Amino acid sequence: MRGFRINGRELSGAFGDLGTFLPHVISVLTLGGLTSSGVLFGFGLFYFFTGLVYRLPIPVQPMKAVSAVIVTSGLAPGAVAATGVILGAVLLILGASGIIDRLSRAIPPSVIAGLRLGLGLSFALLGLKLVVAVPWLGFAMLVLLLGLSLRRGWPAALIGLAVALLAGQVAGLAPPPGDLSPGFALPALVVPSLADMAAALHMAVLPQIALTITNAVIITAALARSLYPEATGSGAGGAVSERRLCLTSGAANLLLSPFGALPMCHGAGGLQAHHRFGARTGAAPLLLGTMFLVLALFFSDAALGLLAMIPLPAVGAFLVLAGAELAISKRLFDARPDCWPAIALTALAALVFDAAIGLAVGCTIEFGRGLARSLLDRRRLPEDRS
Repeated sequence: MRGFRINGRELSGAFGDLGTFLPHVISVLTLGGLTSSGVLFGFGLFYFFTGLVYRLPIPVQPMKAVSAVIVTSGLAPGAVAATGVILGAVLLILGASGIIDRLSRAIPPSVIAGLRLGLGLSFALLGLKLVVAVPWLGFAMLVLLLGLSLRRGWPAALIGLAVALLAGQVAGLAPPPGDLSPGFALPALVVPSLADMAAALHMAVLPQIALTITNAVIITAALARSLYPEATGSGAGGAVSERRLCLTSGAANLLLSPFGALPMCHGAGGLQAHHRFGARTGAAPLLLGTMFLVLALFFSDAALGLLAMIPLPAVGAFLVLAGAELAISKRLFDARPDCWPAIALTALAALVFDAAIGLAVGCTIEFGRGLARSLLDRRRLPEDRS
């Protein structure tokens, strides 16, 4: 099938984004009261259709601000469903109206480079924090993944994952799963109340929306154009545009959140991670989506135990490598010296605060630089005439 390749590298790349997936999903399942059947069903279905729509390794990630609120503030399942419905509706409006296209065109390339730098460094630092929790395993995995990635054609993530599972069981870092007997079960319907809608709006929607627009839409589209320039037009690969990313994320959240799904989006870090470990086509999201659907529908009782078998220090190694690659963009090396302050301060703001603050800082700097240049040009005009 055109746009799909089933091989070891695609399977390896499918598991490349475990660094962002596992910590958030395990925390909301153990501390947030969500069910593994609903969460994994949402990820599985969204990943599967993402592969069919884009035919590229476009990721599906948990909305990080929402998952943090779930864990720290005890957001109820009904309010989580309401969060997904509201965010889905907002993203659909932004995509269908074309507002997102106008927003993306207004952002200077230097700001995009700064956002990639800041987000990449934040991913790498988070990964490093997981790595040093059990240094012998974390750093060994980092060295192993680096070495495997130098061997062209080898499924680095798949081999690394197998080694991590084995090491975790031998060293007693992760308990073996419980009963693995299959049993079919559909996720339960969650109907949010008006109180859930109100709680979702001020606790989760407002902190998340700017981050989603920035990282999951604008930067993801820019990165896709950089990684797959031959496949991001209207042809075989479909257009990985800001509008389309809004529409697919919006539809998925609107339709799947009432079934217990965690609010989801695409993401630049996940795209870089899938690419970093070998994925090049839509086969990777299809494979991962199928695995999540099988876990959700037939092994939902044991799913959390199966996921927890992967030691988090090993997961951190995946995150370090993907974050480092996301941080380094061609724009960093091609930028004029007068763009460096915007790049640096955008990256710093994104690293210290979040991508939305980084976007505001970078655009303010570039607006000020453009205004200063315009005023300087106006002063020179009379001199040139004289």
